[in-house]
Amino acid sequence: MTMMGATLARVDPGEVAIDLAFRPDLTQQHGFLHAGITTSVMDTACGYAALSLMDPGTAVLSIEFKVNLLAPARGDRFQATGRVIRSGRTVTIVAGEFHVVDSGEKTLVAVMTATMMTVRDRPELSD
Repeated sequence: MTMMGATLARVDPGEVAIDLAFRPDLTQQHGFLHAGITTSVMDTACGYAALSLMDPGTAVLSIEFKVNLLAPARGDRFQATGRVIRSGRTVTIVAGEFHVVDSGEKTLVAVMTATMMTVRDRPELSD
């Protein structure tokens, strides 16, 4: 996330928000935030949301996700949120949203559904 300049904005049990400021080097050919950046930030928010409900010493890995891009990501500030829908022993289902934030108003530009895996007994992967 450091490479993109994203920062953790909020962490609650089962829900995480990540902020991202616009940078021209994160855009695609038309000047919109690149879909890969949008997806990466949402995936991270979803992963941290899942991790927030996991036991200490475990790790989280994305095993599947689907993204719907609803509108061009155009603006100065963005926020991705991840929210746990169902937390299981090994698999957690999460939902993500990506918004343009302008003067306190949010415009939804992408959504994600994802499946996260809990990794246990692998100290080298502990988050």
